[in-house]
Amino acid sequence: MGKKEVGKLSIIDLIVSMLIAEMAAMSIEIGKSLLISIIPILVLVSLQMLLSYISLKSDRIRNFVDGKPIVIINNGKLNFSKMKKLRYSLDDLISQLREQGVKSIEEVKYAVLENNGKLSVFKDRVYPMPIIIDGVINYDTIKNINKNESWIYHILNKNNLNLDDVFYAFYANEKTYIIRKSEVI
Repeated sequence: MGKKEVGKLSIIDLIVSMLIAEMAAMSIEIGKSLLISIIPILVLVSLQMLLSYISLKSDRIRNFVDGKPIVIINNGKLNFSKMKKLRYSLDDLISQLREQGVKSIEEVKYAVLENNGKLSVFKDRVYPMPIIIDGVINYDTIKNINKNESWIYHILNKNNLNLDDVFYAFYANEKTYIIRKSEVI
């Protein structure tokens, strides 16, 4: 599971941890050797490691397993349709805003509901919105900033880059910033 805190475990990691503990407890309760439970425990750990590796390499699998961050407040406007889809109430939003010292929704420029259920709040315009992650275009961000795919390809052509050459590109303060794969250690 890597070096994750318990509060940052994905649902799959939590389920695997609970199943491993349950298998060990069952073998102790029955009085059988712990060796009987070792094989299913090793299979679970192997499957979890395989799923983690696959989700690291595939956006589609990662989004299915872990979900993806959702912009709840975009440019100062609440997105009630996404909140409703996520079953995220206005009370939940206000509570998490208060936890971060925000007195009013009007103070917030952007708010993103992260995969772990926490709310990231940006009071100013400097919210780096990811447009390309590891060579894959983030269409949700493009839609949120009112751009299109041809706009991305225009920027890539201007910088003599292919989509596969980009490790991370983000949009902030109406500018695009690009980190090339060749620049990453």
